[in-house]
Formats: sequence, C-alpha cells, structure tokens
Amino acid sequence: MTKEMDFYIYLIEHYAFYKKISAKKVLKTLDKLNLTDYIYNMYEMYHKEAIENAYDDIDRIIEEKMNK
Repeated sequence: MTKEMDFYIYLIEHYAFYKKISAKKVLKTLDKLNLTDYIYNMYEMYHKEAIENAYDDIDRIIEEKMNK
C-alpha cells in the first residue's frame, strides 16, 4: 500500500470520527460529489499540516460542491 493510500485511510477514518459519522458515509458523500480522487490527491498538502486543517478544508469543499 502506498503512503498516500495509508494517509487517505487515516484521514477518512479520523474525519468520520470528528464528524461523528461512519467512514462509509464519508466515502459515500465524497463519491457522490466526485471528490474522492480530489481529496486523495491532496496528500502533499494535508499530511504536512494539522489534521484539523484538512477537516476544515474537506468541510469547505463539500459545502461548496453541494451548493452548486
């Protein structure tokens, strides 16, 4: 498994815990909004900063996509 995939799994699991929802629901939302690859490809930025910043960014991206 790549370091990017390891981090993606870590990020999704912890984001789900933070949001008090299942990781399955997070993945379903990302898939529905066509954001899965986008979030996965944010590895370089997300793994260098506080994980809470990634959560805030994911929240913002989801909200923007849902409001289009």
